[in-house]
Amino acid sequence: MREAVLPLLASHGATLETIDVDGDSRLEARWGEKVPVLLAGERELCHHFIDRAAVTAWLAGI
Repeated sequence: MREAVLPLLASHGATLETIDVDGDSRLEARWGEKVPVLLAGERELCHHFIDRAAVTAWLAGI
């Protein structure tokens, strides 16, 4: 997912922060089944696979 989303983010001047959920039991409990997951703040844009339409729609609104 990272490789697919980076060009989309870069084209809008947005950046990506990667967080390893394995080292945090709270995050692992919340997101473990959905990893990888792409969030914009607390909003889930997609998980497992990139949803280009969802990411593009979010980017259009920032």
